[in-house]
Formats: sequence, C-alpha cells, structure tokens
Amino acid sequence: MAGTLLEKVEQHTRLAGHNRVAMLLFRLGDEQLFGINVFKVREVLRRPPMERLHGVHELIAGSCDYRGQTIPVIDLAAALGYAPLREVESAHLMVTEFNRSVQGFLVADLQRMVHCAGDAMAAPASALGFGSRVNAVTRVDGALLAVVDVEHVLASIDAPPAELSAGLQREASHRSLASRRVMVVDDSGIARRRLVNLFKQLGTDCVVAKDGREALERLLELAAGDSAQAIELVVSDIEMPRLDGYALTRAIREAPTLRRIKVLLHSSLSGMFNEGMVKEVKADRFVAKFHPDQLAQAVMELLPEPVAAPQAATG
Repeated sequence: MAGTLLEKVEQHTRLAGHNRVAMLLFRLGDEQLFGINVFKVREVLRRPPMERLHGVHELIAGSCDYRGQTIPVIDLAAALGYAPLREVESAHLMVTEFNRSVQGFLVADLQRMVHCAGDAMAAPASALGFGSRVNAVTRVDGALLAVVDVEHVLASIDAPPAELSAGLQREASHRSLASRRVMVVDDSGIARRRLVNLFKQLGTDCVVAKDGREALERLLELAAGDSAQAIELVVSDIEMPRLDGYALTRAIREAPTLRRIKVLLHSSLSGMFNEGMVKEVKADRFVAKFHPDQLAQAVMELLPEPVAAPQAATG
C-alpha cells in the first residue's frame, strides 16, 4: 500500500503552484481523518522495531533504523491527545523530511491521497478542540479533514534557536533597516511570533498576515495608499489555507502595483521539486525553516542599502 501511495506523488506535482495540494490521509485512533502534505513524506512503512530511549521527550516513542540512518520516532497519536501507539504492532510509520531533518511519525491507519483546494481550507475554529497542532480544516467526501501542523509538533520537542548570532546582530545594527517595511505571512502562530521577533532584532518594521489571501488584500490596500507605507519584501510560508505561498507569489508578480516587491518563500518543504516551483512562480529567494541567521542574511541581501541621492553642486 505504501509503495502504491508514494508512486502517485509525481502525478500531483502539477497541482502545486495553483493553490491545490495533495494530502496523505490517515487516522490516529478513531474515525477522524487527519492529513499531511505528501511532499513532506518520504516513505510509509509498517511499524519497525524500535529502540527505547531514556531521558527524551515524552512524545518520542524511540528510534529506528531507516535505510542505514537512525531517526527519532514521534508518537503522533499521543501528540494529538489519542492513546499512544508505541506498543501497537499494527501502527504505521510515516517517514518525513522537512526543516532539513528526517523523522518518523507513528499513525494508526493509513488511508489514501486526495487533492485539496486551498480556497476550501480554513483555520480551525477553537470549538473544534484540535488546538494549535492542527492548522487547517476542510471537507473530503463530506468528512472533516484536519491538517496536522507537524512542524509545531516537532518544535514542541526540539525548538529551533530564536536569536540571531552576535555577528549578524552587529551587521544589522550598521544597516539602514529601520525605515524598511516587511510583511510576514504564515498560518502558524508560533512561526509568526518567531519571525516578528527576528525582525525586531533586525530593527525592521513588520506587517503580519495569517494566510495568502489576507496578505494579498493587505498588499493591494497598502499599494493604493501612502507610499511611505509600502511593503518592500514579503516573507511567506508556502503551505497555507485559502491562498498558498506559491499562488500568492504568482498574484504579486501579476499585479502591476505589486510586482516590484521582493518575495522570499520560507517553508519547511524542501527538495528539488520545491526549488523548481520557487523559480516557476518567480520568487526571489527560498530559505528553509527555521534558521534565523540564514533568513536574516537573505533579508539583508534582498533589502540592500538605499543609494544616496547625489548632492547638488554649490556655487
């Protein structure tokens, strides 16, 4: 079943960049459907033998050998409030790659892959009870699908650094960044907070949007107003409900009042496919989440020092 599922991934690549995404569906212990972007999934396996680890986070079920590499195995069911799967022989292992790391997630029951339209996805209402580890919901054949924020789960176990290195802080202090305006676009609250903190360290004014649709509406509004409020750089996630980062970049490039804006795509997605899509939608840069120094360096390169106007000659 795993091979059949993953052999189909290439058939879904043409959907990316058009506000559509292919989701791998699974369950964690009841009838509720969950999903993950197939481009984060390397392989799906039956639960392998695992070594128990002492002194690690409670969500780490152990470690296993994956093609000669030792990877951590995270109990995704336990992370979402279900009964742990670490001792369940019928569980499956989703081997994933994102944020430049490889890890496995235990799930109870694999389903199939489906296409989801970005504009049909929405942030989950708090009354649904999913908490911050689900970042979007939609309907598949009438059933509720919850898209798991696996980056949030991983960050709760091993949080990435939040501060710039001393060297980059010194470099930023010598740059004229205080007058520049940047827009941050991300559907993850934890990602938005990290990015806002980063731009505070750079001394840069920051406007925040929760998805691509909100970002595009705000950009058009600002472009029609005071030029002093104009955005020079958009730092956007790729996976978002309503309008994803690829579609947002396309829209910026097609709008006469916006096309001068620099676009940096900042995502946990990685690999040759993503690099190709970044070029296709004409983004200016891609930086994988979340490496503060790398992101800050890219921002400073995309916001060069303004050229001083020549002084008039005096008589």
